[in-house]
Amino acid sequence: MVGAVLLLALLPILNRLPADSALHVSDFVVSVTGKWITYAVLALAIDLAWGYAGILSLGHGAFFALGGYAIGMHLMRLIGPRGVYGHPVLPDFMVFLGYRELPWYWLGFDHFPFALLMALAVPGLLAAVVGFLAFRSRITGVYFSIITQALTYALMLAFFRNDMGFGGNNGFTDFKELLGMPLNTPGARAALFYASLASLLGAYWICARVVGSKLGRVLVAVRDAESRLRFLGYDTTRIKLFVFVLSAVLAGLAGALYVPQVGIINPGEFSPGNSIEAVVWVAVGGRGTLVGAVLGAFSVNALKTWLTSVAPDLWLFALGGLFVAVTLFLPRGLVGLLRRREP
Repeated sequence: MVGAVLLLALLPILNRLPADSALHVSDFVVSVTGKWITYAVLALAIDLAWGYAGILSLGHGAFFALGGYAIGMHLMRLIGPRGVYGHPVLPDFMVFLGYRELPWYWLGFDHFPFALLMALAVPGLLAAVVGFLAFRSRITGVYFSIITQALTYALMLAFFRNDMGFGGNNGFTDFKELLGMPLNTPGARAALFYASLASLLGAYWICARVVGSKLGRVLVAVRDAESRLRFLGYDTTRIKLFVFVLSAVLAGLAGALYVPQVGIINPGEFSPGNSIEAVVWVAVGGRGTLVGAVLGAFSVNALKTWLTSVAPDLWLFALGGLFVAVTLFLPRGLVGLLRRREP
């Protein structure tokens, strides 16, 4: 793990070497690896809830997208008069749609700390409401999965509407800068890369502290025998709600790191397929291992990047086949396979 982190940390440095150097790393590799790191944070969030508490959410893409939209709103506010229409306050899409003033829910997003706070708080608050209503009613298993999938689909439809004030189908793009740094420069790419890597390490540390504590053992008990644990006097609703909210906050953080690196956010990020794909990452890497979640995010997305460039029409078939193969032959994922080969 230490070697993998050091290797990742070297990529932006190698990117600054001359292009004819044998060790030179292209801008594309740095950008796509930075994106994979944010996916690894999302995978950790899902694994914390699903792998240890047995809460299978098929809507974590919604928390990821909400975090991305919060930072996207900040980036849009920073464009100011440099937009196509040159309006000092309103983003271009609002000028085009005839907005006369900034909606109230956009206020404050010209400040980065506020936007970052919203990127964490909004997914956490949504998870708290949905989780409280579901867990209090003892909705579990496939029924909870369907509810979360319906949630992200409903949000996708809502954000597609132009009158929501979030750019409609086009979403947000054409970002200029972040924290005074012009985007699409080697320095900005490196800074975002290291911020993502530091966030991955921080998220891993938080998850490891949770699962390695007494609470972590209780979470496993919730996953394996919730009714028996409830009979022993534990408030399983509060326990599940805590881990679900924490998982949503980490997913929002991943989305906030993702948007500045890819340069766009639109309602497509709410697609239920994205949430299902993220669950596949965790299953492939190894559910309930943390390391497996990170490994699965990197390995599946590396396969996706390669296969979509060679045969893009085959990716969905490959993803489905991969999930079936892992379910049948590698129930413990890649981590289980590696541990089986250890002497």
